Amino acid sequence: MSHPRSRLGRRRRGEELGLGALALLIVGTGYVLLALSEAPEIPANFWGFLGAIFSLFVVAHLAVRRLAPRADATLLPIAALLLGIGFVMISRLDLAEKSSDRVAPAQATWTAVGVGAFVVTLLLVRNVRSLARYRYTFLLLGVAALMLPLAPGIGREINGARLWVHLGPLTVQPGEAAKVLLVVFFAAYLVDKRELLASGSRRIGRMYLPDPKHLGPLLLPWAASIMIMVQQKDLGSSLLFFAVFVAMLYVATGRAGYVAVGVGLFGAAALFAYNAFSHVQSRFDIWLNPWQDVEFRGYQLTQSLFAFGSGGFAGTGLGLGRPDVIPVATTDFIFAAIGEELGLLGTMAVLIGFLLLVGSAFRVAIQAMRPFPKLFAAGLATILGVQTFVIVGGVTRVIPLTGVTLPFVSYGGSSLVANFVILALLLRISDESAAEAEAEAEQVAARQAVESVQA
Repeated sequence: MSHPRSRLGRRRRGEELGLGALALLIVGTGYVLLALSEAPEIPANFWGFLGAIFSLFVVAHLAVRRLAPRADATLLPIAALLLGIGFVMISRLDLAEKSSDRVAPAQATWTAVGVGAFVVTLLLVRNVRSLARYRYTFLLLGVAALMLPLAPGIGREINGARLWVHLGPLTVQPGEAAKVLLVVFFAAYLVDKRELLASGSRRIGRMYLPDPKHLGPLLLPWAASIMIMVQQKDLGSSLLFFAVFVAMLYVATGRAGYVAVGVGLFGAAALFAYNAFSHVQSRFDIWLNPWQDVEFRGYQLTQSLFAFGSGGFAGTGLGLGRPDVIPVATTDFIFAAIGEELGLLGTMAVLIGFLLLVGSAFRVAIQAMRPFPKLFAAGLATILGVQTFVIVGGVTRVIPLTGVTLPFVSYGGSSLVANFVILALLLRISDESAAEAEAEAEQVAARQAVESVQA
């Protein structure tokens, strides 16, 4: 008779492999359709492409099978599907006449690096609770990563936002690493102080507030988000950081008052930044009325809206639209490119994929039995969810336009590697939770067996 733990691991990994094969089939079909839009036959490099993505998925799958066998079976296949859809669309944009730089090969390279980071994370983080012991180290590293683009000499401003660091031949975005590092600190801090923060010791009106010394670290995310908005000229990252920390604070304490106060603080800071800084005002003005300057400031957003309108219900078809007229379509506006060529059906499919990904991540948080893994997983899930909302909301003009990437779909090496690390951490938490649940079930069964013998 096989051990129950091995049965659970084999079942989940079998489900993962089957779902992954389905994801690869969908991606391969999309690549064939894209190739047939350019020529009447399947390209010679098709099998090489299919073999490369299959190999990368197998490497990740084998790493999970060996290092986290009981982990959730849906996270990796969903990420593979979103990554594949993004790569097909990036390849399509490379084929456009007006595309001067081919970024699909670079995205493929970064995917391999991301899978490597995924495997290394699973190898190094064998017990996610051990991360909590180094909370202040992660805090210092996270703050340093946030501040690095402001450093003279290596900091770079690209497309109006100072979020980049130039290191030799590489240009990286350290804020992608900062969001993971700071979530580790915040989860560990909230686990220690959640009772004090939830109850409070000082009464102001109808609200009970904790001691000021406990509120200090809670103001750090607010200060960091405002610094990003003002100094680095990036509304998206600012909103992402603050939303993640407010969500984690609510999960830890269950007090909606913190959310209300957080929203008020962020709103007040945003209003001040709007009145004090021209680049913030410009972003809001474009959002409110992009048609007042269609040829210049509003050009990117209006072309995005035209792309959605041209796509209609079923889209123009892969390779048959003109998403290349949208500036920076491979990064900020890849969702608009999907909307034009795959239509409402395609965009809904991508959004459903993200709902499943974020939902699976929150399920990992719910199933975690210990406070730190639970809160850490909730923070990682919130990163994926808020980042998706921020970029999709900006492209569709629900919120002001931002510069964050669509997780796993947009072109971007730093973002892709960070998302693979997030995926590995979620799988580690899921594996640990399943192992603890099994151990507890075995103990209960053993006690019941002893009690039955004694009776």
